[in-house]
Amino acid sequence: MLRSVCLALTLFSSLLLLNIDRATAKTYRVYFLGGQSNMDGYGYVKDLPKDLSDQVSGVMIFHANPSPDAVPVDGRGIWAPLKPGHGAGFKSDGTSNTYSDRFGVELTFARKIKELAPDEPVALIKISRGGTSIAIDAAGKFGCWDPDFNSGSGAGQGINQYDHFLAGMRRALQTRDIDQDGEPDTLVPAGIVWMQGESDAAYTEEIAQQYEANLKRLMDLIRATLLTDDLPVVIGRISDSGDNPEGKVWKYGEIVRDAQASFVKKDGHAALVTSTDGYGYSDRWHYNSAGYLDLGSKFAQALWKAPQD
Repeated sequence: MLRSVCLALTLFSSLLLLNIDRATAKTYRVYFLGGQSNMDGYGYVKDLPKDLSDQVSGVMIFHANPSPDAVPVDGRGIWAPLKPGHGAGFKSDGTSNTYSDRFGVELTFARKIKELAPDEPVALIKISRGGTSIAIDAAGKFGCWDPDFNSGSGAGQGINQYDHFLAGMRRALQTRDIDQDGEPDTLVPAGIVWMQGESDAAYTEEIAQQYEANLKRLMDLIRATLLTDDLPVVIGRISDSGDNPEGKVWKYGEIVRDAQASFVKKDGHAALVTSTDGYGYSDRWHYNSAGYLDLGSKFAQALWKAPQD
């Protein structure tokens, strides 16, 4: 597995350098959005204010098709202008996108970044899947981001979320002209936004205690994929609706929350968004529309302020 990861990173190094080195018409700042269902997004498009109901000017997005573990590597997607519909239920066949009636943090994240740097084109790469864990023992039926997670049979044997991530990144980064204007574009990694951890808080105390180490390893791998060891990372702190007879949906949530804070404190190039504690819920697991609108903006502000060097 280590060898395959190294080979993948070498491939992405070549792809990204090719994109960066060529003279181009536009230079895009690229942000990776990843995680589980609260990164997928369960806000309702019908709830969007008018100024967010159309395309977000100057922003392109590559949203990789969400896929379970133990199936052939996917990563299908296309670069397209950002608009509503990139929430839960979104699909892509690599030729066209099927938009859903949901949205996530991408709309207000992109809009706030554009406010902070109005002259810089923005590109988002979104790769997420609801219910996925980092810990192997918390994968359940949804999937796992650990490169060493190995399940399934046949063509899907050993395929996990990290494999789908690498496939999606490869497709995104190998595209030379992401806005289809006839000129090759420069893609410059600018940050990582990570909203995940609920699944790792749902099983055992031991699994939750592993979260900080697991998160650090995964963020290191994602940074390496984007060729930037100190690439700023923003972590969304998990929260709890309390919609459970036992009082907590995520039994070991406090351990994971502490692990997220500890990772950020030790990292030196990371920030923690804690506004999630104040959001309403549309069900016991997911924020409501207003929550996603606020969270996207908070992510952008935190990433903009995160230590760069």
